[in-house]
Amino acid sequence: MKIGCPKEIKNHEYRVGLIPAAVKAYVSAGHEVFVQKDAGLGSGITNEEYVAAGGKILDTAQEVWNAAEMIVKVKEPLPQEYDLMKPEQLVYTYFHFAADEELTKACLNKKIIALAYETVQEADGSLPLLKPMSEVAGRMSALMGAFYLAKAQGGRGLLPTGVPGVAPANVLVLGGGVVGMNAAKVAAGLGAKVTILDVNPNRLEYLGNVLPANVFPVYSDSHTLEDGLKEADIVIGAVLIPGAKAPKLVKREHLKMMKPGSVLVDVAIDQGGCFETSRATTHSDPIYVVDNVVHYCVANMPGAYARSSTFALNNYTIKYGLQLANKGVEQACKESVPLCKGLNMYKGIITFEPVAAAFGMNNLYKCAKEVLGC
Repeated sequence: MKIGCPKEIKNHEYRVGLIPAAVKAYVSAGHEVFVQKDAGLGSGITNEEYVAAGGKILDTAQEVWNAAEMIVKVKEPLPQEYDLMKPEQLVYTYFHFAADEELTKACLNKKIIALAYETVQEADGSLPLLKPMSEVAGRMSALMGAFYLAKAQGGRGLLPTGVPGVAPANVLVLGGGVVGMNAAKVAAGLGAKVTILDVNPNRLEYLGNVLPANVFPVYSDSHTLEDGLKEADIVIGAVLIPGAKAPKLVKREHLKMMKPGSVLVDVAIDQGGCFETSRATTHSDPIYVVDNVVHYCVANMPGAYARSSTFALNNYTIKYGLQLANKGVEQACKESVPLCKGLNMYKGIITFEPVAAAFGMNNLYKCAKEVLGC
């Protein structure tokens, strides 16, 4: 198979879909790999490293898209890339369709095959291709919250660590999954008092056993949420419904009960955000203020720590990517339930129900099992 890796073009997106080790793995399996010139520089990977691994460097994104049967990316195609997509081309990347109707329609119209990292799901319920970036974003969220809590950045002017005689910050984490656990771990390491809310008692018990003593797992309901918001200096949104829009847990009216200068970090923004007042921001313009509450809603948070993120992501994507390249998407999905769950679109058909439901496109939905027999 001919595999292409274009340069990412999202605002301050420095990650890249393939590292040299992944290129070598594909080439060793008998595939051709085309990498856009300088695609890896943001992650500290040179063109020469790709060539040494067996890849071929092409000058432009258009050349890469034209040459490839399978595109490996990090972020969803942007409007500038829509015309580069080819019918029946396999695109293997994060899509987050349910939060982007324009992207959904563009990919349907181009009749691509969309294999979404974020919905590949193992039998135990884990999301292996979402996990590494959730770990990065979760850890980042506590750091970003701490940074924007500074008065010069619009925050309360409270040092999250505290100092002798002055209490540390109160951090509220909504969701006890991979993002939430990593956010709590870093916030606790800074010395903050951390409350983590979740609706799964078993998960809360687990978090209580593995997280530091200054993290307090609490069952989430309307009362504990409101109490937490009143106390919080930093709120981290870490809720996830795989492939679907995130629930709006924090409403506009909730902001009025929060401390002026407190900070919201919405890690769920790729799926539409879990705060009613959230809207996607960029690394070049990361925050805005609503009702005296700072909102940080950057849609590609891990791109800021590109090298760590790129290598962490490739550690997971190569396993499934090789299955797709070696067997073809149809056979690979038939033989792999996780990949079948990752299939979001197939040649003009939506094959992941939450995407169709998000935009009332049920007439375009067919179960992946029905389409491919997987």
